[in-house]
Amino acid sequence: MHILLTRPLEDCSEMILKFQSLGHQVSHLPLLSVNQTNYNDINFSDYKGIIFTSANAVKFLNLEKIEKKILCFCVGSATEKKARNIGFQNVIAAEGNVENLKELIFQNFDKKEGKLIYISGEKVSVNLDQQLEREGYNIKRVINYKTSHIGKFDERFVNELKVKIPDIVYIYSQNSASSFLNFIKINQLESLWMNTNLMCIGEKTSTILNEIKWKKIFLFNPGEEEFLLYKI
Repeated sequence: MHILLTRPLEDCSEMILKFQSLGHQVSHLPLLSVNQTNYNDINFSDYKGIIFTSANAVKFLNLEKIEKKILCFCVGSATEKKARNIGFQNVIAAEGNVENLKELIFQNFDKKEGKLIYISGEKVSVNLDQQLEREGYNIKRVINYKTSHIGKFDERFVNELKVKIPDIVYIYSQNSASSFLNFIKINQLESLWMNTNLMCIGEKTSTILNEIKWKKIFLFNPGEEEFLLYKI
């Protein structure tokens, strides 16, 4: 099969190699650029737990003044792997979505134990901090990166894609879905996806691309990409 991956290269390089080892053709179209933002110094000793909803939030965090034994909540396996690789020792991970993460926080962190700090990007699909505040948690959100749409694409890549449209496309966020829709329209590819399976994280993400006619649309959590191949 021909598979199109749309995350930044460092986030999907292992998956590219995995799919290629299985005999698939893999194309790579990064849709977003990710950049660190400045934020005020954090006194981590004020917090009893830290929350990450993306690996980028871990990547762009200044770790000099943080105790790596702090209770660490991660949204999924990729974020957990990033956190453990840089030294966090007490990590609890959900199964790739924020609702599961919220339940894990309820189960493993008593609001009376102290404050939580939530590290995230500028744009989030779910306002986790606000939801936890409504449940009585004392939580501070810190934004340490932002994403922007990539607007220019290699003309040769686009022409090659037109010749062989992928059988599968993986989309990981609402922001990525908007960028991919823009890519399709700019390059006048709207009518070419009827034999393509669209794989999206969450229904809100897939809704953005509903105006394009797909073969099928599947919803998935990070870590389920290979499993989805066998559902087609």
